[in-house]
Amino acid sequence: MSGHMSDHPIFGRDVPEAAWRPTPELLASSRLARFLRASGEPDLEALQAHATADPAWFWGAAAADLGFDWQRPFREVVDLSRGPEWSRWWIGGAFNYAAAAVDPRATKDPEGLALTWEGEDGEIRRLTNAELKRQVDRAAGMFANEGVKADDRVGIFLPLLVETVVAVLALGRLGAIYTPIFSGYAAPAVASRLNDCGATVLVTADGFRRRGGIVPLKQTADAAVEAAPSVARVLVVRRLGASAPETPWRDGRDRWWDEAMANPAVRPLTEAPETDPETPYMIIYTSGTTGRPKGAVHVHGGFPIKGAQDLAHCFDLGRGDTLFWFTDLGWMMGPWAISGALLLGASLVIYEGTPDFPGPDRLWAMVARHRVTHLGLSPTVIRALMAHGTEPLRGHDRSSLRVLGSTGEPWNPEPWWWFFREVGEGRCPVINYSGGTEVSGGIVSCNPLTPIKATSFGGPSVGTAADVIGPDGSSVRGQVGELAIRQPLPGMTRGFWNDAERYLEAYWSRFPGTWVHGDWARIDDDGYWYIQGRSDDTLKVAGKRVGPAEVESAAVAHPSVLEAAAVGVPHEIKGEAIVLFCVLRRGETDSPGLRASISARVVAEMGKALKPEAVIVVTELPKTRSGKVMRRVARAAYIGADPGDISALENPLAVEAIRATGEPTG
Repeated sequence: MSGHMSDHPIFGRDVPEAAWRPTPELLASSRLARFLRASGEPDLEALQAHATADPAWFWGAAAADLGFDWQRPFREVVDLSRGPEWSRWWIGGAFNYAAAAVDPRATKDPEGLALTWEGEDGEIRRLTNAELKRQVDRAAGMFANEGVKADDRVGIFLPLLVETVVAVLALGRLGAIYTPIFSGYAAPAVASRLNDCGATVLVTADGFRRRGGIVPLKQTADAAVEAAPSVARVLVVRRLGASAPETPWRDGRDRWWDEAMANPAVRPLTEAPETDPETPYMIIYTSGTTGRPKGAVHVHGGFPIKGAQDLAHCFDLGRGDTLFWFTDLGWMMGPWAISGALLLGASLVIYEGTPDFPGPDRLWAMVARHRVTHLGLSPTVIRALMAHGTEPLRGHDRSSLRVLGSTGEPWNPEPWWWFFREVGEGRCPVINYSGGTEVSGGIVSCNPLTPIKATSFGGPSVGTAADVIGPDGSSVRGQVGELAIRQPLPGMTRGFWNDAERYLEAYWSRFPGTWVHGDWARIDDDGYWYIQGRSDDTLKVAGKRVGPAEVESAAVAHPSVLEAAAVGVPHEIKGEAIVLFCVLRRGETDSPGLRASISARVVAEMGKALKPEAVIVVTELPKTRSGKVMRRVARAAYIGADPGDISALENPLAVEAIRATGEPTG
């Protein structure tokens, strides 16, 4: 346990159950501590209260603290004349996030390290700040030479490669809009996104490596473009070269990325055009339980600023640090890491492959090799890696680590403690972080100044007016309610692409002026927050409402259970009953006795009313590649219903295995 100052005025009181407490160094010199002192507020609670009462004050102060390179200073922080649903930020200013992320670094520290890429096959590429600027400038000119103009939409269907980062930043520099597409999607999911945004160009690769095999990305891209007539040009990154699977080449449409970059007609765009901060730069799609995916529109003065502010004030990221967040461009943490790390002057590490290939120590080797200071992993990844024990971990130097991050789903206690004690050696804070694609990052978070309790959030993300509300919209404490935001944020989406009404219905229709996010949350007696799962995942058994995470944590407390997913299924008497899907630890064997024992453990933790109707052992749970368990898909498979959009699934066979165990209820 780290040294601490439990009576320090920043947080006012000690927390006996805290797993981690801030060191004197963090209390004195972290970015949040310095910002707090500059704000004139006596403690974090006062800062949050001021931010909630006056978001314009807070975001003006935050922008000054972050020190971004504005093309033209703003005269007004926010315009709410159209209501909080349609807030506009940085009025009168000009800000191109890609120029701000690239240009100052190249001028002030040209030889500093900007980007490190590692392929699954062990290949490593590094770009200095000056090299990144040269590539981004040339790629912006290349896109212009290929006919891409400001406001045009470009799909990026790539794993995390150097060219992925360059393409993202080049399009922002040019004023075009990119759509990040998960590299594991099938052609119909890719096509639906290209069609919805009207993309004219797609950037893809000849393929990439995954678990020792090859993913034929160009083949998938070709099939998608056949169903997306707006796409006139396909730029292909040469990742595999001679080992790539053969694919048809469409003359006039397909072009190699490197050849397009080398075209003598390309004129590098060394100066970004002045950009209104409300200019869209990204449309990122989120899958709902029903209907077509929602295209969240994000602007230069929104997502990049909110993400960087979270990374600075919650994660204490800055110059000299190295961020490695295990993710994909198609999930918001990919764009978030790219813009946030580079805007803050930090170095970024990206990885093409899987976390346990060719061995279970792959991530830990990368931490040592690249001297990672900030490591972000989902609870699912930790659960998978902890199954290999501590031997792979302890073979690698982790002394560079100073902050651990997590997002994507609620924690169970055992993997949280393993992450804290084993990976972080009990000295690194676990910054638990939850929010969403539509708000550009965190709604709730831990931070470097507040003691951390296992599996919890310290409170609202710094400056975010988060609340937990009941059915009437009033604040509730000590019970489960809806996670909400009481004041607008610059990172809130500017609506769904071509679907303003759906945006208003999704987030603003419940209570006037209040963003209702769609998560259940609870605040305990010490003021710590817990996310209880998605609202549409909620279990309601005999009138008692409970988040699935609570039931799953009870199940994972059983020594034989590695991970679990709890869903509600129709029941004649109770209205809804709990079915619990469990993945066993290595070496454990399914049996009626073991299932009864798991059920008994849930009853012991949750009470008889929440006894599972069935405990079903499966080899894996249906998950996205980012590690989120898709409970709605598990539920639908079990009861024989339509699972809806499953294009984000990493492992479709997991659904079929659950379907085989189910008892259709009509």
